[in-house]
Amino acid sequence: MKVLAAMSGGVDSSVAAARAVDAGHDVVGVHLALSRAGGTLRTGSRGCCTIEDAIDARRVADALDIPFYVWDFSERFRDDVVDDFIAEYAQGRTPNPCLRCNEKIKFAALLDKALDLGFDAVVTGHYARLDELPDGAVELHRAAEAAKDQSYVLGVLTADQLAHCRFPLGDDADKAEVRAEAARRGFVTADKPDSYDICFIPDGDTRTWLGERIPMRPGPIVDRDGEVLGEHVGTPAYTIGQRKGLNLGRPAPDGEPRFVLEIDAEGNRLVVGPKPALAVRELSGQRWSWAGPEPVADAFDCLVQVRAHGEPVPGRFVRRPAGIATRPDATVPGREVAVALAAPLLGVAPGQTAVVYDGTRVVGAFTIDRTESAAPTDPAPRIPTTPATKEPRGAAPS
Repeated sequence: MKVLAAMSGGVDSSVAAARAVDAGHDVVGVHLALSRAGGTLRTGSRGCCTIEDAIDARRVADALDIPFYVWDFSERFRDDVVDDFIAEYAQGRTPNPCLRCNEKIKFAALLDKALDLGFDAVVTGHYARLDELPDGAVELHRAAEAAKDQSYVLGVLTADQLAHCRFPLGDDADKAEVRAEAARRGFVTADKPDSYDICFIPDGDTRTWLGERIPMRPGPIVDRDGEVLGEHVGTPAYTIGQRKGLNLGRPAPDGEPRFVLEIDAEGNRLVVGPKPALAVRELSGQRWSWAGPEPVADAFDCLVQVRAHGEPVPGRFVRRPAGIATRPDATVPGREVAVALAAPLLGVAPGQTAVVYDGTRVVGAFTIDRTESAAPTDPAPRIPTTPATKEPRGAAPS
């Protein structure tokens, strides 16, 4: 099999490429250049896809004696991930750029190019497993090691994409074993720290970074009754569930801390309230995809996860007519998917991705457009979504 090994310059992708070679495949290594900032260098374990990473990936490819290339995907990355991230925050939504990168870059642009060049599959260092069914269909499952499982960030992949993916690390029980293997092979990446944070914001200061790209208009911070409590610096600087940095003029009557419940980007205001008001009982959205065979039933019990390192919670998945006006980019006009939660989740925001599981299997994923409050004192859902008439714009393993 002719495979393209996506080599980020970290230990996981290094070992994945090596195992593809050991399996007898015809392997070619490629590193994705996602930024044209030539002086960009990794800072410790922050960021990825830097010049330093490209050099490390080439050294590993040389050690494996495989061809190696650097492909410039910086323009596509800027359009589909960075600009999408900015536009989503400008609309009061909270996107996950790592999922968007997997969806649009690593398993769309990269895979499409690989198939056009005659490759059979793309190999990456993600911790996830693929199971092939008797009819040839492929299912995506959680990795053997729960602590390293990355199936959540792969939940946006389609059945066709998964059919051309290979994840050699999915059955590993311990990350230490992967590092030990890299050391035995003499890879320079053996002790390299895992990357984290948003790769295009390597210093981790998202608020400052956004402030340089989105006009920040100060506006009121109000409670759920509309009483003004203070002033925010600009709605893109905040996220649902945020507590720090609100600088409210006076404490709550009960002395309890207050959290961001609602980001009204169009009205340029923040709504704050007590922590229990963050609880939501239902998630719904109009953009979804299936990670393998499409479910036959329109309703079934499931587990749902809304953060890369979050705990999955039980719920009931349904497909139904859309509860809000159909989004211009809806998967099926007039339809939406939703999960009614068995236990409330706190601080879920429009723009996040909900990944649906059946046991260890990833069924699919959807972008959260709206949530329904579980707070008993709330007469109606408190956390809004971007109006459906507005089209939204939107770290991977080492």
